[in-house]
Amino acid sequence: MMILGLHRLMADRVLVIGSGGREHALAWKLAQSPHVKHVFVAPGNAGTADNGKISNSAVLVSNHTIVTQFCKDHNIGLVLVGQEALLAAGIVDDLRAAGVRCFGPSAKAAQLASNTSFAKAFLDRHGIPTARWKAFNNPQEACRFIISTDFPARVVRARGPAARKEVTIAASKEEACRAVQEIMQDRMFGEMVVIEELLQGEELSCLCFTDGVTVASMPPAQAHKRLLDGDQGPNTGGMGAYCPVPQVPEVLLEKINDAVLQHVVDSMRQEGTAYVGVLQTGLMLTKDGVKILNFKCQFGDPQCQVILPLLKNDFYEVIQATIDGKLCSFMPAWSENSTAVCVVMASPGYPGDYDKGMEVTGLLQAKELGLQVFHAGTTLKDGRVVTSGGRVLSITAVKEDLMKALGEANRGVAAIRFKGATYRKDIGHRGIRLLKQSLSLIYKERYVEALTSDVLFHQLETSIVSGTRSGSHSEVGGFAGFFDLKASGYDDPILVSQTKGLGPKLQIAQVCKRHDTIGQDLVAMCVNDILAQGAEPLFFLSYFARGKLDVEVTETIKEGIAEACRNAGCTFLGGEMTEVTGMYSSGEYDLAGFVVGAVERGQMLLRLQRADEEDVLIGLASSGIHGRGFSIIRKILLMSSLHYSSPAPGSCGDKTLGDTLLTPAKMYSPSLLPVLRSGHVKAFAFIAEEGLLEGVSRILPEHVSAVLDAFSWKIPEIFCWLCKEGNLSAEKMAQTFNCGIGAVLVVQKDLAQHVLKDIQRHEEAWLIGKIVAPCHTGGSHIEVENLLEALQLSSPQHLLTNIVVESQHQPRKNKVKVAVLVSGTGTNLAALISYAKEPGSCAQVVLVISNKSGVEELRNAARAGIPTRVIDHKLYGSRSEFDSTIDRVLEEFAVELICLSGFMRILSSPFLRKWKGKILNASPSLFPPIKDGNAHQQALQSGFKVTGCTVHFVLEESSPKAVIHQEPVSVKVDDTEETLSERVKEAECRAFPIALQLVASGAVQLGADGKTYWKQESQSLCLQEEKRDCTSVLVALEPQENDVV
Repeated sequence: MMILGLHRLMADRVLVIGSGGREHALAWKLAQSPHVKHVFVAPGNAGTADNGKISNSAVLVSNHTIVTQFCKDHNIGLVLVGQEALLAAGIVDDLRAAGVRCFGPSAKAAQLASNTSFAKAFLDRHGIPTARWKAFNNPQEACRFIISTDFPARVVRARGPAARKEVTIAASKEEACRAVQEIMQDRMFGEMVVIEELLQGEELSCLCFTDGVTVASMPPAQAHKRLLDGDQGPNTGGMGAYCPVPQVPEVLLEKINDAVLQHVVDSMRQEGTAYVGVLQTGLMLTKDGVKILNFKCQFGDPQCQVILPLLKNDFYEVIQATIDGKLCSFMPAWSENSTAVCVVMASPGYPGDYDKGMEVTGLLQAKELGLQVFHAGTTLKDGRVVTSGGRVLSITAVKEDLMKALGEANRGVAAIRFKGATYRKDIGHRGIRLLKQSLSLIYKERYVEALTSDVLFHQLETSIVSGTRSGSHSEVGGFAGFFDLKASGYDDPILVSQTKGLGPKLQIAQVCKRHDTIGQDLVAMCVNDILAQGAEPLFFLSYFARGKLDVEVTETIKEGIAEACRNAGCTFLGGEMTEVTGMYSSGEYDLAGFVVGAVERGQMLLRLQRADEEDVLIGLASSGIHGRGFSIIRKILLMSSLHYSSPAPGSCGDKTLGDTLLTPAKMYSPSLLPVLRSGHVKAFAFIAEEGLLEGVSRILPEHVSAVLDAFSWKIPEIFCWLCKEGNLSAEKMAQTFNCGIGAVLVVQKDLAQHVLKDIQRHEEAWLIGKIVAPCHTGGSHIEVENLLEALQLSSPQHLLTNIVVESQHQPRKNKVKVAVLVSGTGTNLAALISYAKEPGSCAQVVLVISNKSGVEELRNAARAGIPTRVIDHKLYGSRSEFDSTIDRVLEEFAVELICLSGFMRILSSPFLRKWKGKILNASPSLFPPIKDGNAHQQALQSGFKVTGCTVHFVLEESSPKAVIHQEPVSVKVDDTEETLSERVKEAECRAFPIALQLVASGAVQLGADGKTYWKQESQSLCLQEEKRDCTSVLVALEPQENDVV
């Protein structure tokens, strides 16, 4: 036990700032200390609300002065800050200056995490390995650098506070250039971008406590950023983590502690900025050694939820020792022979738009299992826990080994319920695979120990005789790989193997000089084929031959294969590379792959007799064209005016036809294997080598037929173009191409919806047909109905002229909750408040948010009894952090629509995407809006007879198609800018309430295509006092084209 100073003998009140799972974990660990009397969490969540020694606080954390006063009023003895933007904004400096004890780095030290270019330059100055990089403030120069570098410069980071979150990991250099253009146009993220080398290897997080001199490292953790099992799907904030990481040997951890963590802390101190707090480093274990990816100036989330449960010391005492500079005499201890696993449960739709307000049940059952449930996106509503964010819960289990911990965490996940819960079942799969498998690689004259394809390979101590094939003498080069099948966990396995080439698609890749997707395609084709037997891929080998080996092409293909193997969960043992002079022309090569998988004897899927009448066919979306279709494509191109470099159909010119044709096949193994092994699937076929007809017929017995309805699935535009350009019949299309269906499953009718829902958690899928009695007309026993019509409907030309909006106008009993965002310059708030009080109004103003304090609108709102919030943008390091705070407050008040009234901040793209169709703004001109100038001045100088105002939906790019309502204003001969401006403002006060009523009543809505759509039966707007039910208000004002005279 640490002996605390006299000033620490009394129990402290502690304030934790934040609302996520990390902050719940911090409060949970602090509350275990006898030195802590109470823990306030601001703003907190449902898990930190009145939970023993823990409760929530409504203190406005963005205002440092308010936080300081709160700490003094409530005798707060210690503050922990979870939000990185606040650290970068200097909250630690401000609190310490006011005499409040605070744990965390200063704003200057926090630049390691908040300022990418600062961190990179710092690493270079002190010789600490990181990815190669360069900063630019000119987009053209940045793109030239990306294209010309001899390394994959495919990581694009925005410079500036919290800009680490604005990062793009591009699939190609072209995509990286597009990311640069987008960021550089958005100056709110800074005037500079940092271009980095894309590193390959094993990624992990290494954290430490530090008092500025001493470093006390924590056990390493590995987070899973992708949304879906098998590291598939979009990137997220983190879907789970485990700690420690068995892939990392102790000797390497010691090296990381000395050469990375201690080196960083010492170098910061040498530069005059002591780093005090928690430092997290994101590391990549590459073939060239350990390299730093990024920093975080506090615990990561969900890393915190698996590290703190392993801390044996009093967390409060560790913090005090760190602040007092006495860490060397109080080094924390960690639980040995224990592993923590955290599984995150997220809202459906995360990381995109998601629903809120769904009740969460089963929390007590999870607690009874001995699990710790850390809350994030939750809140209390009428005594019930409901969802309020993207990541909802973190379920953490601590057991003696990784497999048991994962099993227990998954049990907790199964006990908890809320609608559409999204979570991964394979957290820690990399570590588990290491524990299950024993693999060795031998290369001539090279002894390596490397992390490759998710498995730790160990070089044998002695050379194995090698030759042109395994077992030959050592005079000739070669390699051998070993796989311990018994150790991999199978009881009675059947080995399943497949070998594949890519045929004409390989020739197209060579013509296009695109080699980055070919390796991925090869692995996917092999792995998906053995999946048809329910087999899990174990290891993969490749064969590569060309006239003269090109190092860059070879490395690109190998990287693609290795990445695909990681995604598939199998090991890439390597491959044979051969130079065959005189056989291949310049630039030509051949490529083949070989995969070996395993399946338990009783789980094989080859049981065609099981498929029967009334069974249902489920189709999974394909990524494009595969198999024999490329022969016909080459013929079509010869007869057309297009080339592989031509813009792809429907791509708006940002993607070539070659890019589209070379899209690799989807890897179905990670997401489908659990479904196939559930016993609910009768048969499975990967539609690759053959067309849709033959692919489906392969899994059907002779005594049945099948009928598919092409209207039931989405057909990619490339197939529509091929049908039209090649003048192909529906039968020819179905015989040759997959037509948008990459795989087909046969399931029993009463299980179809259940299986479909499981699949749709990971893949786009549909019910596409059924099995029927055999046909007696001869020919194929597979019929695809409506294929030609579906191809025509899916064509870009048809979509442009036949967009239909589906809307259901349900009677509304409650008014729509509206928030108004102001900056002190708008004039519409009073009109909106007055309108909302009308009996026929369909809207209720429930909140006014200002980014400036003391403005008149806040006083007006307060006089009207409307809650107000001040969210000062200057306290946030980036627009995204500022917007996320606004978003959280909007959720707190259950806001459904947002009106901007003189709001002088540009909203970020993620915020606009989330609230698409729900943000209204008024512009002082008739669309198109006046940009980069004074609308009234231009109206007068141009001699316009009419100007006006426009109320419109706010989109990422303004569009006249998003207009809701316009109010014209005549321009008088004697008008000045001031007089004209006043009349336009008056028009805005009339137009904005009308537009809000249109949207709130459901009469107007924004379509998916960014156009405004009107309810057909609505003919007029009348705010009549006698009309008390919102549904009785008739609304519609068909938008008119405004030609300014």
